[in-house]
Amino acid sequence: MTTAAPQDRTDLPGTLGAAYAAEDQHRPLGGYAVLTGTFGAAMTGALLAARRSGRPLPERVGVYDVVLTGIATHKLTRLIAKDKVTATVRAPFTRFEESTGHGEVEEAPRGRGLRMAVGELLVCPYCLAQWVVGAFTVGLVYAPRLTRLLTAMWTAHAIADAAQLAYSAAERKT
Repeated sequence: MTTAAPQDRTDLPGTLGAAYAAEDQHRPLGGYAVLTGTFGAAMTGALLAARRSGRPLPERVGVYDVVLTGIATHKLTRLIAKDKVTATVRAPFTRFEESTGHGEVEEAPRGRGLRMAVGELLVCPYCLAQWVVGAFTVGLVYAPRLTRLLTAMWTAHAIADAAQLAYSAAERKT
């Protein structure tokens, strides 16, 4: 086991954040800051652009949209983070570890700094959910019909997955 020097434990300048990271581990705090800033800027920009264009924000969001968006977010984040076919998107930032069944894979982030932070984001459906739901939210303001169509598609996909799993479980019981 090697011990990282305090200035190498994070990608922040000098020893900032060194106490945050374990001695044998690098944490990409600067990369996280870039990703967090990008998300915040994108959301703020989209909302300011809507306001400037005179496009009204919804007075409220209906239960139908919340449920559809929630299920679609779950499905899309799993497709991005775990699907073996979308590995081509993750490959520059991750390393394959193993197949985990049902068309999914387990991968680990690789690299340092922003590359590692992006890798951690791309293998974590929970982390991706904020980005996906943010995009759907902006979509509901700018292109509600298209957004509802896409969320319906991914919700139907999630329902089909549940049906496949239930069918497989029923087959194993017989």
